Amino acid sequence: MRWNNLEAKEIKGQKIEESAMLNNRLLNSKAKAAFVSSMFIGLTSSATLAQADERESLEQLKATTTNLIDLLVQEGVLNKDKADGLVKKATEDAAKQVKQARAKEATEAATSDVAAVQDQKSVRVQYVPDHVKKEIQEEVKKDVMAKLNYKAGTRLGLPSWIDRIAFNGDIRLRYQNDAFASNNAPVAVVNNVNRFANIKNTTEDRDRLRLRARLGADVEVADWLSGGLRLTTGLLTDPVSPNQTEEVGKGKYTVGLDRAFLKAKPYNWLTVNGGRFANPFFSSDLVWDPDLAFDGIAATFMPKFNDSWSSFTTVGAFPIEEIESSDTNDAEDKWLYALQTGIQWRSENKSTVRLALAYYDYNNVEGQSNPTGFTSVNGTVPAFRQKGNNTFDINTLNNAGTPSSVNTIALASQFEQLNLTGQINLMTFDPTHVTLTADYVKNIGYDADEIFRRTGRQMDEETDGYQVRLDVGSNSFNGGPSVEIKPKDWQISLGYKRLEADAVLDAFTDSDFHLGGTDAKGWLLGANYAVDKNAWISARYFSADNISGPGNLGIDVLLLDFIAKF
Repeated sequence: MRWNNLEAKEIKGQKIEESAMLNNRLLNSKAKAAFVSSMFIGLTSSATLAQADERESLEQLKATTTNLIDLLVQEGVLNKDKADGLVKKATEDAAKQVKQARAKEATEAATSDVAAVQDQKSVRVQYVPDHVKKEIQEEVKKDVMAKLNYKAGTRLGLPSWIDRIAFNGDIRLRYQNDAFASNNAPVAVVNNVNRFANIKNTTEDRDRLRLRARLGADVEVADWLSGGLRLTTGLLTDPVSPNQTEEVGKGKYTVGLDRAFLKAKPYNWLTVNGGRFANPFFSSDLVWDPDLAFDGIAATFMPKFNDSWSSFTTVGAFPIEEIESSDTNDAEDKWLYALQTGIQWRSENKSTVRLALAYYDYNNVEGQSNPTGFTSVNGTVPAFRQKGNNTFDINTLNNAGTPSSVNTIALASQFEQLNLTGQINLMTFDPTHVTLTADYVKNIGYDADEIFRRTGRQMDEETDGYQVRLDVGSNSFNGGPSVEIKPKDWQISLGYKRLEADAVLDAFTDSDFHLGGTDAKGWLLGANYAVDKNAWISARYFSADNISGPGNLGIDVLLLDFIAKF
């Protein structure tokens, strides 16, 4: 019996141990089932968000998970109903997540399509040329200013035409030194009636402080029509120099109207100026002083053949002096008629070559001898001269010794000029310009026989002039009011000029070289340097002597300027 009790206890203990092992196994199987189920749900959800190239591997994983659930059912860990419910719920969750993912993908695709359409409509420009930038800037500026003026007008009552006016100006402070050669002839000699120099000093050096101030306004009337006004300092009787000598003892500065014009541009290839306007010709200071204004009308034609070749032609009529003719006044109106035509070539790097031929025909500028006992041609005396042209006293031939109450010194020659001008502007070293300018002029109107008939004198023919000049640096110093001068811009210049007595009308040529006029030859040297935006210093030195003349006249001129423009 004792053995039986012990045996029973062992059998009971063995059953308890087996029951515990079965429970552990059952718990482990449930845990595994829960883990496998959660893994299945997670993987199924992940499958709905995977890309197309991963679907095959995910399907294999799904099949493996399903087989594991079936095995758990076979081993009794899960019953059939719970296993089916687990699979059903996982399938529903996966379907829900797939639907959400597809909706999200559709939204993203629509957004991407809109962006693609916008990209197709957009214009991407990797490089915008400088002239296009400036045009865009001006257009934006005009639009903004138009809106601002409109708002200002509604609040302050400002008129709309204010937006169509652009003001500009400059102030130049100058130190000038005029140095006369020690062997110069006396004043009485160089003011000989046959070559009237029109000066008061030939020997005493001068140091002068001078000033030029200009204020202008450009007006846009319409798309094709504009105009301008400009006030400037200077003597009202001097058409070539705006300089005002600083001398407080003489009172206020003189200010005159230097520009008053209308400019029509009905086509890109046609410009017409009328009134008093800037020099319309391609030229150097050999013939025209840079400050000279032209009265009258001029039309410029600028046809363009292609991107490299273009031409320009300017025609004009310019009154010089109006004479009221009558039965006691035989003098006639003085006019200039001009024609210039030229051609220009432009390379890909913006280098240019220009060549032009001009014809300038002056009418009635030469003097006429007064008839005996009369002063009927006193009007042939020029209203303004510098010096250099051959001259004569209109009373000498027929009225010797007859007193006159007016200046009777007139020009001996007629003036009919041919002017050939060429310029090469190299941009190989951009932004540094290398500019070579050559200019030649010939007075084909000179007639020795006609001069002898009118003056009673035989004169030597001196009718040629030329100039060669090299400029290196920035061309901004040669530009107009709208050209901006940048800090540290620089330029140096070197040139040689020879201008015989009757090559050009001495009234309108450069007023600085040899202190103005013709009958001069010599060198010029210049330099410019910008100390800031639109503010620069300039130094120029002219060393010149007369070519023939009644006596020696050597003049060196030094100009030191500080200029600011706005």
